[in-house]
Amino acid sequence: MKLVCYCALISACLAFAAQDDLKRLPDAPGKDIVVRVCTKCHGPANIAKKRLNREDWDDQIADMVERGAKATPEELAAVVNYLTANFGLNAKVNVNEAPIDELKSVLGLLSPEAKAIVEYRQDHGKFKAWRDLLTVPGVDAKKIEANAARMAF
Repeated sequence: MKLVCYCALISACLAFAAQDDLKRLPDAPGKDIVVRVCTKCHGPANIAKKRLNREDWDDQIADMVERGAKATPEELAAVVNYLTANFGLNAKVNVNEAPIDELKSVLGLLSPEAKAIVEYRQDHGKFKAWRDLLTVPGVDAKKIEANAARMAF
């Protein structure tokens, strides 16, 4: 009986975490298809930390289809459009919501710098502009300034 309870608890926690993780995907046309087609094998965190151009996203999706992803050509086009618009080379990272791994991969921060940003925003609230990040101890100001155009708040 204990084993059944533990399994149920773990399943509930994983389901809750998965739903919370889906919030990392912006609400935009095509999100429902991305959730249905892509998140069977990949978590939103894997998607969010990539920044690819349209051609590279198209290649990624073609590779996933070869590995068994199921979708119509129209749905695949919608997936590529969604990913390019929200996770393309020019897509911005929301500094107030991004986890450590996304701050590292998109902004090129080291683990301690990304961790400092996450902890600072938890303790002091949301950032309003990239200049606010300059007050975070342990963060390289040159990196922040160089990536200012890639940040959203």
